[in-house]
Amino acid sequence: MALSAGTRRTVACVLVGLGAALLVAALMIPTYTVSKVAKTPLDLEITTIAQNQPGEDSLVLDSKSLTTGDGPAVVNKDVPLISQRFVTVEEPSDADQMTLQAGQTLRRTDVQGDTGLLTAAIDRVTIDRKTGMPVDTDPNGSIAVTVNKDGSVMEPVQHTGIGYRFPIGTEKKTYPYFDINVRKSFDANFIEETEINNTKVYHFQMTAPVTSTWDVVQSPTNRLTLPAAKWGVTDVPADQPVTMTRFYTNVRDLWVEPQTGTVVKGGESIHLFYGRAADKPEVTALKSHIVFDEATVESQIAIAKENTDKLSLFGRVVPIVLGVLGVIALLAGLFLGLRGGSAPAHASPRGGRPTPAPATDEGSSRYAGDDAPTTQFTRGDYDAPTEQIDVNKRP
Repeated sequence: MALSAGTRRTVACVLVGLGAALLVAALMIPTYTVSKVAKTPLDLEITTIAQNQPGEDSLVLDSKSLTTGDGPAVVNKDVPLISQRFVTVEEPSDADQMTLQAGQTLRRTDVQGDTGLLTAAIDRVTIDRKTGMPVDTDPNGSIAVTVNKDGSVMEPVQHTGIGYRFPIGTEKKTYPYFDINVRKSFDANFIEETEINNTKVYHFQMTAPVTSTWDVVQSPTNRLTLPAAKWGVTDVPADQPVTMTRFYTNVRDLWVEPQTGTVVKGGESIHLFYGRAADKPEVTALKSHIVFDEATVESQIAIAKENTDKLSLFGRVVPIVLGVLGVIALLAGLFLGLRGGSAPAHASPRGGRPTPAPATDEGSSRYAGDDAPTTQFTRGDYDAPTEQIDVNKRP
């Protein structure tokens, strides 16, 4: 059904307005909506499992040998280790910041029950959901350092670097990384861009220098005084008390999916030892290279992909679709508006006065008298005549 000129103009204006609105939306979504979506999700719940690497040193001090027997402390070799970490989102959390709580354990799997537990910690920190950095409040976190009958005792600790998430849009640069063992941040340096299971990742590496754990937390296990013979020290009499401090150092590797800041893979070359000086390890407490297992890597890649798909949807797919629809609507409106601006050249109002045509000898119609004007009518200029009814006529 043909549209009238007025209707065409109205539809054209609507299409042009709609097209312009869609184009504006296509431009605004990547800059506005994506900034709202590009944040660490509040329903984050991550479990990671790491194991010692076969063929590499995995040494653990037998703590019972420090207090029993007459011989020196025993260090077990080739100890199977497993590290587990469970990260959840806690309060306070809102549109801009979130509180992460991470429960971490390291245990040897060749010993049953609690005797296999080597280290345990609970860490809480409130971070910016976009940058991954701790918020400016003091304190912005806490760490459990002791356990009593009521459970873990959290001690306020000011966090100064990223820990569980890298920034949304991670760059190839150095980031401060917080080490909860010594409660300080150290540089996590960009090493290379590579791939893990067909996923692009940035490799970072952080080195925690040798640090006295006694200076961090003055717990009994961080400084011990035992007979020289128990330490295996031979430069002093066997029964002479020798005090040793436990030192810590670590080389941490992190492979990060850059769009979302997800740590796809992580590894630690951790070394805890007792010594009378930081530069002279004398008794190994723990030494092992622990890396995420394959199931954890696949799980982290899935989490990263879910978030990159969301970013891609709002950052690329939706703007492209809206842009195409906007162009189509705009062109359709312009075409309809320009086409509707001109009227048909031979249009004649229904019932209008007929246009006389020149008389011809053939096919002409004459009225009474030879001098009467002859007029030729084109078929269709008039409707069929209506029959006139004589109301005075009787049957």
